[in-house]
Amino acid sequence: MFTKPFRVKANTVIKGSDRRKLKVDISAAFPVLTADELSDLVPNKDELNVVKIYAHKGDSMTLYVLNKNPLFFELEKRIYPTVYVLWRFPALLPTVTTWPPVLDKLIGGADLMLPGLVTQCGLPHVKKGDCCAVKVFNNGAPVAVGTAAVSSTEMQSSGMKGRGVSILHTYMDALWAFGDKSDPPSLPESTETTQEEDVNGEEFDPGDELGKEDPVATCFNEAHGQEVTDQSCPGMEQLSLADEIQQEIDMEKKTEDEQKSAQELMDALLFRCFLHALKMKVKKSDLPLLTSTFLRNHMFACCPRGKQLDIKKSSYKKLSKFLQTMQQQHSLIRVKELTKGVESIVEVDWKNRELRSFSVSEEAASEIEPAPEGQEGDIPYHPPEINTVYSVSARVEPLFLDAKKRKGNVLQAAEVRIIITDYVKKNELVAENNKNYVMISPTLCDCLLEKSEYHEVESIKWDDLFSRTLCKMQECYQIVFPGQEPLTKKGHLESIDISVASRGSNKKVTLIKNLEVYGLDPSIVATALQRRVQASSVIHPLPGAKDRVLVQIQGNQIHQVGNLLLDHYKVPRKFIQGLEKAPKGGKKK
Repeated sequence: MFTKPFRVKANTVIKGSDRRKLKVDISAAFPVLTADELSDLVPNKDELNVVKIYAHKGDSMTLYVLNKNPLFFELEKRIYPTVYVLWRFPALLPTVTTWPPVLDKLIGGADLMLPGLVTQCGLPHVKKGDCCAVKVFNNGAPVAVGTAAVSSTEMQSSGMKGRGVSILHTYMDALWAFGDKSDPPSLPESTETTQEEDVNGEEFDPGDELGKEDPVATCFNEAHGQEVTDQSCPGMEQLSLADEIQQEIDMEKKTEDEQKSAQELMDALLFRCFLHALKMKVKKSDLPLLTSTFLRNHMFACCPRGKQLDIKKSSYKKLSKFLQTMQQQHSLIRVKELTKGVESIVEVDWKNRELRSFSVSEEAASEIEPAPEGQEGDIPYHPPEINTVYSVSARVEPLFLDAKKRKGNVLQAAEVRIIITDYVKKNELVAENNKNYVMISPTLCDCLLEKSEYHEVESIKWDDLFSRTLCKMQECYQIVFPGQEPLTKKGHLESIDISVASRGSNKKVTLIKNLEVYGLDPSIVATALQRRVQASSVIHPLPGAKDRVLVQIQGNQIHQVGNLLLDHYKVPRKFIQGLEKAPKGGKKK
């Protein structure tokens, strides 16, 4: 994660309210911290900075820095401690132990493989995905932070083979270098991890077993330079372990190299198809052009025969990141967000040196897969998946705290039902006389009842409980386009609006708006309609909506528009408004 330098986007002093929220979040993430320890980490008066950064792979995250030392980093709404914090509070996380030579591999970017663990020091109880720390043998100071790749039970059942900890941050990496660059302190081993029973049921004591020297570490050093016999090294049992560690690391490096090579090839293919599409397919009159349309209709069309364009297999992972790189590093295009999650190419630098120098040979051009002939602009359109979701509001937040859901978290209705059911059962609120009813506790009263009901309602039915909870939450919608991250917006989803208006001499025109919300390119829809009804169509800016347009076509064409949207584009009828205004019998008026 931090093997290479990161880019700082913003560095600001934290506000008082945000400082208090940070304390709450840290306390929730690390409940072992006492109030005094929490105040020591997040003091009320010392300067605490919030630093927004971009890692070298493009991941966006937040650092919390106290006195120039990064204390915590937040990634995907989850807080992790740095080694600077763990050196002060080594028992903050469950910790696994590895051999000193393995640390160099971790610093280089490798994950911790299970053969590299010192099993005699014991395994902490962890679940898959739990945050945990890594320390080296004979020192209790953690040197790395990561997440458990498998649970402790699975570690043992697998025979200690495979990946153990996915490493996020280590001593000597770029995040460590962002602080004062101090070295790990020498801390005594925790009694919980050093005093464990070995496979024979006998207690393992490093002091008794190894004496003053560390023969295991000596074996690691000697194994690289000379032969070591069983008699010369009490830790000879670990030599095969060292070989296993190296084999696992070499295998992982080989896999990473293969993945990197495949990514580089896909990146090159993406860039080639991008330049080819701009030079041969896109015209100035096509702009603005939806990015999804550009990928679907232009870049895919420029992919050589026998090859497949797949952004997920590139280093960019998303179309938006690829186009941002083309804009920021190559200055080839300018991309603008029309609405949240809907982007469009609004400008192309036709004089760009890379674009002008790009050429497609006749042989390469013959390899291009011809676009399939068909109707409606030859659009292989896939409608988005649209779901209603609910955001946790401040009023009902107390009901979701046990499930670690806070204000603003988005849930499906089924998830809300499960969480509320667990809350009722945990607090023993099911009515004893009738299991169909739930007793109203003070918390349920505050969250769900109106003031007039406070002294009247003592119990409610399960269905009423669920419906009241959903009513008190913020209704949202989630729209998922194929191959893209889900987009969540508050309120109701705008429908595609079809209406009929009169223009001079009582001529009728059909107006269509909000096509962009569903990933449809208005210009292509206009062309498809023009082919269907043999009538002229134009595109106008949508009044009162910046960067949005409406399609206008002559005559009352609601029937044809409805057929196109329902049959060809497969847009659900409930998201189309105005179909009832079509003329009876399909006759024009």
